[in-house]
Amino acid sequence: MALVIPAIDLRDGRCVQLHQGDYEEETVYFENPVKMAKLWRVQNARTLHIVDLDAARGDENNNRPVIRKICDALDIPIQLGGGIRSLEQIEEALEMGVYRVILGTAAVRNPDLVEEAIDRFSSNRIVVGIDARDGEVRVQGWTEGSGLDAVEFAKDMEERGVRRIVYTDISRDGTMSGPNVDAYRTMGTHLSKAKITASGGVGGYDDLLSIQTLQPYGVDSVIVGTALYENRFPCQQFWAWHEKDEVDLDTFSTAALREQS
Repeated sequence: MALVIPAIDLRDGRCVQLHQGDYEEETVYFENPVKMAKLWRVQNARTLHIVDLDAARGDENNNRPVIRKICDALDIPIQLGGGIRSLEQIEEALEMGVYRVILGTAAVRNPDLVEEAIDRFSSNRIVVGIDARDGEVRVQGWTEGSGLDAVEFAKDMEERGVRRIVYTDISRDGTMSGPNVDAYRTMGTHLSKAKITASGGVGGYDDLLSIQTLQPYGVDSVIVGTALYENRFPCQQFWAWHEKDEVDLDTFSTAALREQS
């Protein structure tokens, strides 16, 4: 089974989910992101995907303090995206305990930065996030078009040394309407070295099975947000989701952690 990665999207210090990337369609799921991160860890998450939505749009107020607290609280790898656009900001994120840094807007506007970052920090620590709508790469927190084709951009990033791409279909994100399997398959067909983390549209277990069929195309993991927050998976009934205030969030599972690649 593909690795399932819970998503924590941060805005104004709270754990939220957007609908199709629309900042005006926001659902607040948890006021305390640190507790949310601990809950996913108790529920056997092996890594977390965190997006700083405020930083992604270029807002001066970002969520770095709470991200640092999450890194300090957990014993699993954390990948972070949103507003990271320089070597200095990459280094700051890694120093606070982030395992992987995701470059999105920066990769589009300054692709040489991707190569410099990989040379300095390695391809294990630098990931490119491709957020697309109708096949076009979007930037600046999904608010602007780039004119770039997602597949062609992915090929360029692979040639520059990228070995993991987080590919989000914006039109599916937060909808639970099913992942864009065709888009992931198409991108995977054109890549030979980079692995793909799928993101957007997962609404239940059947969608995870659909993602599983994409392993021959390099898709080995999937980010899940809204479906987890909406308790769409039967196994969550055993994870005390509805009694989360009573869960011991400091006693983590002893399940073996999968080595990150």
